[in-house]
Amino acid sequence: MVLEGLRHPIVQAPLSGGPSTPELAVAVNDAGGLGFLAAGYRKAEDVRGEIRAVRERTGAPFGVNVFVPRSEAVDEARLAAYVEELGPDAGEPRFADDDWEAKLGVLRDERVPVASFTFACPPAEVVRELRGLGTEVWITVTSPAEARGAADAGADALVVQGIDAGGHQASWTDEDREGLGLLALLRLTAAAVELPLVATGGIGDARGVEAALAAGASAVALGTVFLRAAEAGTNPAHRAALAEDRPTALTRAFTGRRARGIVNRFMEEHPDAPTAYPQIHYATAPLRAAARERGDSEGFNLWAGQAHTLAVEAPAAEIVRRLAEGAR
Repeated sequence: MVLEGLRHPIVQAPLSGGPSTPELAVAVNDAGGLGFLAAGYRKAEDVRGEIRAVRERTGAPFGVNVFVPRSEAVDEARLAAYVEELGPDAGEPRFADDDWEAKLGVLRDERVPVASFTFACPPAEVVRELRGLGTEVWITVTSPAEARGAADAGADALVVQGIDAGGHQASWTDEDREGLGLLALLRLTAAAVELPLVATGGIGDARGVEAALAAGASAVALGTVFLRAAEAGTNPAHRAALAEDRPTALTRAFTGRRARGIVNRFMEEHPDAPTAYPQIHYATAPLRAAARERGDSEGFNLWAGQAHTLAVEAPAAEIVRRLAEGAR
Protein backbone atom coordinates (compact mmCIF):
# COMPACT_ATOMS: atom_id res chain seq x y z
CA MET A 1 0.00 0.00 0.00
CA VAL A 2 1.20 3.49 -0.87
CA LEU A 3 0.02 4.73 2.52
CA GLU A 4 2.44 2.42 4.31
CA GLY A 5 5.42 3.97 2.53
CA LEU A 6 4.66 7.61 3.37
CA ARG A 7 6.97 9.44 5.75
CA HIS A 8 3.94 11.37 7.01
CA PRO A 9 0.27 10.27 6.79
CA ILE A 10 -0.61 13.50 5.00
CA VAL A 11 -2.43 13.51 1.66
CA GLN A 12 -2.97 16.64 -0.40
CA ALA A 13 -6.59 16.39 -1.48
CA PRO A 14 -7.22 16.97 -5.20
CA LEU A 15 -8.29 20.57 -5.81
CA SER A 16 -10.25 20.78 -9.04
CA GLY A 17 -10.88 24.04 -10.83
CA GLY A 18 -7.42 25.61 -10.81
CA PRO A 19 -5.67 25.22 -7.42
CA SER A 20 -4.26 21.78 -8.28
CA THR A 21 -0.83 21.99 -9.94
CA PRO A 22 2.03 19.57 -10.57
CA GLU A 23 4.22 21.87 -8.46
CA LEU A 24 1.92 21.45 -5.47
CA ALA A 25 1.79 17.66 -5.81
CA VAL A 26 5.57 17.42 -6.10
CA ALA A 27 6.15 19.71 -3.11
CA VAL A 28 3.87 17.59 -0.93
CA ASN A 29 5.60 14.43 -2.13
CA ASP A 30 9.04 15.84 -1.43
CA ALA A 31 7.92 16.78 2.09
CA GLY A 32 6.93 13.18 2.83
CA GLY A 33 3.22 13.25 2.06
CA LEU A 34 1.17 12.14 -0.95
CA GLY A 35 0.45 14.71 -3.65
CA PHE A 36 -2.58 14.54 -5.94
CA LEU A 37 -3.54 15.86 -9.34
CA ALA A 38 -7.16 16.83 -10.04
CA ALA A 39 -8.48 15.55 -13.36
CA GLY A 40 -11.90 17.13 -12.87
CA TYR A 41 -12.81 19.72 -15.54
CA ARG A 42 -9.55 19.04 -17.39
CA LYS A 43 -9.07 17.56 -20.85
CA ALA A 44 -7.63 14.06 -20.79
CA GLU A 45 -4.46 15.01 -22.64
CA ASP A 46 -3.85 17.89 -20.25
CA VAL A 47 -4.08 15.42 -17.38
CA ARG A 48 -1.58 13.18 -19.15
CA GLY A 49 0.79 16.13 -19.46
CA GLU A 50 0.51 16.92 -15.74
CA ILE A 51 1.16 13.28 -14.81
CA ARG A 52 4.34 13.34 -16.86
CA ALA A 53 5.34 16.69 -15.39
CA VAL A 54 5.10 15.21 -11.88
CA ARG A 55 7.11 12.15 -12.91
CA GLU A 56 9.85 14.36 -14.31
CA ARG A 57 10.25 15.98 -10.89
CA THR A 58 9.80 13.12 -8.43
CA GLY A 59 10.04 9.36 -8.21
CA ALA A 60 7.63 9.29 -5.27
CA PRO A 61 4.09 7.92 -5.66
CA PHE A 62 1.24 10.34 -6.32
CA GLY A 63 -2.45 10.20 -7.08
CA VAL A 64 -4.91 11.35 -9.75
CA ASN A 65 -8.55 12.05 -8.93
CA VAL A 66 -11.29 11.46 -11.51
CA PHE A 67 -14.98 12.40 -11.42
CA VAL A 68 -17.31 9.47 -12.06
CA PRO A 69 -20.15 10.62 -14.35
CA ARG A 70 -23.59 10.23 -12.86
CA SER A 71 -26.77 11.57 -14.40
CA GLU A 72 -29.20 12.81 -11.74
CA ALA A 73 -32.86 13.42 -12.50
CA VAL A 74 -33.19 17.06 -13.53
CA ASP A 75 -36.29 19.23 -13.32
CA GLU A 76 -35.91 20.86 -16.73
CA ALA A 77 -38.41 23.62 -15.97
CA ARG A 78 -36.57 24.64 -12.79
CA LEU A 79 -33.24 24.45 -14.61
CA ALA A 80 -34.48 26.71 -17.41
CA ALA A 81 -35.85 29.20 -14.90
CA TYR A 82 -32.55 29.23 -13.00
CA VAL A 83 -30.49 29.82 -16.14
CA GLU A 84 -32.81 32.66 -17.14
CA GLU A 85 -32.31 34.13 -13.65
CA LEU A 86 -28.54 34.12 -14.22
CA GLY A 87 -28.94 36.63 -17.02
CA PRO A 88 -27.79 36.96 -20.63
CA ASP A 89 -24.11 36.28 -19.89
CA ALA A 90 -24.77 32.75 -18.64
CA GLY A 91 -23.45 29.78 -20.55
CA GLU A 92 -25.40 26.97 -22.16
CA PRO A 93 -26.44 24.27 -19.66
CA ARG A 94 -25.54 20.79 -20.85
CA PHE A 95 -24.72 17.34 -19.61
CA ALA A 96 -21.21 15.98 -20.15
CA ASP A 97 -19.28 13.04 -18.67
CA ASP A 98 -16.07 15.03 -18.01
CA ASP A 99 -14.15 13.07 -20.64
CA TRP A 100 -14.62 9.88 -18.62
CA GLU A 101 -13.51 7.23 -21.09
CA ALA A 102 -10.53 9.26 -22.29
CA LYS A 103 -9.38 9.80 -18.71
CA LEU A 104 -9.68 6.09 -17.97
CA GLY A 105 -7.46 5.60 -21.00
CA VAL A 106 -4.88 7.96 -19.52
CA LEU A 107 -4.96 6.06 -16.22
CA ARG A 108 -4.43 2.79 -18.08
CA ASP A 109 -1.58 4.16 -20.19
CA GLU A 110 0.23 6.01 -17.44
CA ARG A 111 -0.32 3.42 -14.69
CA VAL A 112 -0.40 6.01 -11.96
CA PRO A 113 0.31 4.79 -8.41
CA VAL A 114 -3.11 5.85 -7.05
CA ALA A 115 -6.38 6.64 -8.80
CA SER A 116 -9.16 8.05 -6.66
CA PHE A 117 -12.78 8.43 -7.72
CA THR A 118 -15.42 10.93 -6.64
CA PHE A 119 -19.23 11.31 -7.04
CA ALA A 120 -19.92 7.59 -7.46
CA CYS A 121 -18.34 4.15 -7.42
CA PRO A 122 -16.68 3.23 -10.71
CA PRO A 123 -17.78 -0.09 -12.23
CA ALA A 124 -16.16 -3.11 -10.60
CA GLU A 125 -14.55 -4.09 -13.91
CA VAL A 126 -12.78 -0.69 -14.03
CA VAL A 127 -11.52 -1.21 -10.48
CA ARG A 128 -10.24 -4.71 -11.35
CA GLU A 129 -8.52 -3.52 -14.52
CA LEU A 130 -6.70 -0.65 -12.83
CA ARG A 131 -5.62 -2.82 -9.93
CA GLY A 132 -4.34 -5.38 -12.41
CA LEU A 133 -2.16 -2.65 -13.93
CA GLY A 134 -0.63 -1.87 -10.54
CA THR A 135 -2.77 1.15 -9.65
CA GLU A 136 -4.31 1.42 -6.20
CA VAL A 137 -7.97 2.41 -6.36
CA TRP A 138 -9.35 4.74 -3.70
CA ILE A 139 -13.07 5.54 -3.66
CA THR A 140 -14.60 8.52 -1.88
CA VAL A 141 -17.54 7.77 0.42
CA THR A 142 -19.83 9.79 2.66
CA SER A 143 -21.80 7.04 4.44
CA PRO A 144 -21.34 3.48 5.71
CA ALA A 145 -23.63 2.24 2.92
CA GLU A 146 -21.37 3.81 0.27
CA ALA A 147 -18.36 2.32 2.07
CA ARG A 148 -19.80 -1.15 1.79
CA GLY A 149 -20.54 -0.61 -1.89
CA ALA A 150 -16.98 0.56 -2.54
CA ALA A 151 -15.57 -2.43 -0.66
CA ASP A 152 -17.73 -4.77 -2.74
CA ALA A 153 -16.36 -3.15 -5.91
CA GLY A 154 -12.80 -3.97 -4.83
CA ALA A 155 -11.46 -0.66 -3.52
CA ASP A 156 -8.00 -0.69 -1.96
CA ALA A 157 -8.82 2.24 0.36
CA LEU A 158 -11.64 4.63 1.10
CA VAL A 159 -11.52 8.41 1.27
CA VAL A 160 -14.03 9.18 4.02
CA GLN A 161 -15.48 12.66 3.51
CA GLY A 162 -17.35 14.39 6.33
CA ILE A 163 -20.03 17.00 5.80
CA ASP A 164 -17.55 19.63 7.09
CA ALA A 165 -15.40 19.29 3.93
CA GLY A 166 -14.97 22.13 1.48
CA GLY A 167 -15.85 21.82 -2.19
CA HIS A 168 -18.23 19.29 -3.65
CA GLN A 169 -19.87 16.72 -1.47
CA ALA A 170 -18.78 13.36 -2.85
CA SER A 171 -22.05 11.59 -2.03
CA TRP A 172 -23.11 9.11 -4.67
CA THR A 173 -26.51 10.80 -4.93
CA ASP A 174 -27.03 14.54 -4.48
CA GLU A 175 -29.66 14.54 -1.76
CA ASP A 176 -30.62 17.13 0.84
CA ARG A 177 -29.65 14.88 3.73
CA GLU A 178 -28.01 16.10 6.88
CA GLY A 179 -24.75 14.24 6.38
CA LEU A 180 -22.28 13.05 8.98
CA GLY A 181 -19.42 14.93 10.58
CA LEU A 182 -16.02 13.40 9.97
CA LEU A 183 -15.38 11.75 13.35
CA ALA A 184 -18.79 10.06 13.48
CA LEU A 185 -18.42 8.94 9.87
CA LEU A 186 -14.95 7.51 10.51
CA ARG A 187 -16.14 5.39 13.41
CA LEU A 188 -19.23 4.14 11.58
CA THR A 189 -17.21 3.37 8.43
CA ALA A 190 -14.55 1.51 10.42
CA ALA A 191 -17.31 -0.63 11.88
CA ALA A 192 -18.77 -1.31 8.42
CA VAL A 193 -15.68 -2.31 6.41
CA GLU A 194 -12.11 -3.46 6.91
CA LEU A 195 -10.19 -1.16 4.58
CA PRO A 196 -7.65 1.63 5.12
CA LEU A 197 -9.47 4.92 5.65
CA VAL A 198 -8.25 8.34 4.53
CA ALA A 199 -10.09 11.02 6.49
CA THR A 200 -11.08 14.33 4.91
CA GLY A 201 -13.23 17.24 5.97
CA GLY A 202 -12.68 20.07 8.43
CA ILE A 203 -9.10 19.16 9.36
CA GLY A 204 -7.00 22.29 9.52
CA ASP A 205 -4.10 21.76 11.91
CA ALA A 206 -1.90 19.18 13.65
CA ARG A 207 -4.42 18.49 16.42
CA GLY A 208 -7.06 17.78 13.79
CA VAL A 209 -4.71 15.29 12.15
CA GLU A 210 -4.11 13.67 15.51
CA ALA A 211 -7.86 13.37 16.17
CA ALA A 212 -8.58 11.76 12.80
CA LEU A 213 -5.78 9.23 13.23
CA ALA A 214 -7.01 8.42 16.73
CA ALA A 215 -10.49 7.86 15.29
CA GLY A 216 -9.23 5.15 12.96
CA ALA A 217 -7.87 6.87 9.86
CA SER A 218 -4.67 5.58 8.28
CA ALA A 219 -4.00 9.04 6.84
CA VAL A 220 -5.70 12.40 6.42
CA ALA A 221 -6.44 14.25 3.17
CA LEU A 222 -6.47 18.03 3.40
CA GLY A 223 -7.68 20.37 0.70
CA THR A 224 -8.51 23.78 2.12
CA VAL A 225 -5.23 23.88 4.06
CA PHE A 226 -3.31 23.65 0.77
CA LEU A 227 -5.32 26.34 -1.04
CA ARG A 228 -3.02 28.97 0.46
CA ALA A 229 0.17 27.04 -0.32
CA ALA A 230 2.69 28.94 -2.41
CA GLU A 231 2.57 26.24 -5.11
CA ALA A 232 -1.23 26.17 -5.45
CA GLY A 233 -2.97 27.85 -8.38
CA THR A 234 -5.63 29.42 -6.15
CA ASN A 235 -7.11 32.71 -7.37
CA PRO A 236 -5.80 35.66 -5.28
CA ALA A 237 -9.31 36.77 -4.28
CA HIS A 238 -10.05 33.24 -3.08
CA ARG A 239 -6.78 33.17 -1.09
CA ALA A 240 -7.72 36.41 0.64
CA ALA A 241 -11.22 35.20 1.52
CA LEU A 242 -9.84 32.06 3.18
CA ALA A 243 -8.10 34.21 5.81
CA GLU A 244 -11.33 36.02 6.73
CA ASP A 245 -13.59 34.82 9.54
CA ARG A 246 -16.60 34.16 7.34
CA PRO A 247 -19.14 31.32 7.55
CA THR A 248 -19.41 28.49 5.05
CA ALA A 249 -22.55 26.82 3.73
CA LEU A 250 -23.62 24.14 1.29
CA THR A 251 -24.92 25.40 -2.04
CA ARG A 252 -25.89 24.23 -5.52
CA ALA A 253 -25.76 27.78 -6.90
CA PHE A 254 -22.48 27.38 -8.79
CA THR A 255 -22.61 23.83 -10.20
CA GLY A 256 -25.98 22.25 -9.47
CA ARG A 257 -24.39 19.85 -6.96
CA ARG A 258 -24.04 20.47 -3.24
CA ALA A 259 -20.69 21.98 -2.36
CA ARG A 260 -19.35 23.86 0.64
CA GLY A 261 -17.94 27.34 0.20
CA ILE A 262 -17.54 30.65 1.96
CA VAL A 263 -20.86 32.47 1.85
CA ASN A 264 -20.83 35.30 -0.67
CA ARG A 265 -23.24 37.41 -2.69
CA PHE A 266 -23.71 34.86 -5.49
CA MET A 267 -24.74 32.17 -3.01
CA GLU A 268 -27.15 34.50 -1.23
CA GLU A 269 -28.71 35.69 -4.48
CA HIS A 270 -29.30 32.13 -5.72
CA PRO A 271 -30.47 30.09 -2.71
CA ASP A 272 -32.77 27.74 -4.63
CA ALA A 273 -30.61 26.30 -7.39
CA PRO A 274 -31.99 22.91 -8.46
CA THR A 275 -30.11 19.63 -8.60
CA ALA A 276 -28.60 19.78 -12.08
CA TYR A 277 -24.94 18.79 -12.29
CA PRO A 278 -23.03 19.52 -14.47
CA GLN A 279 -25.63 21.57 -16.34
CA ILE A 280 -25.47 24.49 -13.90
CA HIS A 281 -21.67 24.23 -13.80
CA TYR A 282 -21.58 25.04 -17.50
CA ALA A 283 -24.25 27.73 -17.17
CA THR A 284 -22.36 29.64 -14.47
CA ALA A 285 -18.83 29.00 -15.84
CA PRO A 286 -18.53 32.27 -17.84
CA LEU A 287 -19.95 34.29 -14.95
CA ARG A 288 -17.47 32.78 -12.52
CA ALA A 289 -14.56 33.22 -14.92
CA ALA A 290 -15.40 36.91 -15.36
CA ALA A 291 -15.61 37.41 -11.59
CA ARG A 292 -12.22 35.77 -11.08
CA GLU A 293 -10.72 37.94 -13.80
CA ARG A 294 -11.83 41.14 -12.07
CA GLY A 295 -10.96 39.83 -8.57
CA ASP A 296 -14.57 39.85 -7.38
CA SER A 297 -14.75 37.25 -4.60
CA GLU A 298 -18.52 37.81 -4.35
CA GLY A 299 -19.12 36.43 -7.83
CA PHE A 300 -17.46 33.01 -7.93
CA ASN A 301 -17.22 29.88 -5.80
CA LEU A 302 -14.95 30.14 -2.76
CA TRP A 303 -14.73 26.45 -1.91
CA ALA A 304 -13.61 26.01 1.68
CA GLY A 305 -14.07 23.65 4.60
CA GLN A 306 -15.52 24.72 7.92
CA ALA A 307 -12.03 25.18 9.44
CA HIS A 308 -10.76 27.40 6.60
CA THR A 309 -9.35 30.12 8.87
CA LEU A 310 -6.71 27.61 10.06
CA ALA A 311 -5.12 27.60 6.59
CA VAL A 312 -1.85 29.52 6.42
CA GLU A 313 0.04 31.20 3.59
CA ALA A 314 3.20 29.10 3.36
CA PRO A 315 5.16 26.74 1.12
CA ALA A 316 3.57 23.31 0.89
CA ALA A 317 6.55 21.66 2.60
CA GLU A 318 6.08 23.89 5.64
CA ILE A 319 2.37 23.07 5.75
CA VAL A 320 3.13 19.33 5.66
CA ARG A 321 5.69 19.74 8.45
CA ARG A 322 3.21 21.54 10.70
CA LEU A 323 0.50 18.97 10.05
CA ALA A 324 2.86 16.05 10.62
CA GLU A 325 3.47 17.20 14.19
CA GLY A 326 0.08 15.77 15.05
CA ALA A 327 0.90 12.46 13.42
CA ARG A 328 3.71 11.85 15.91
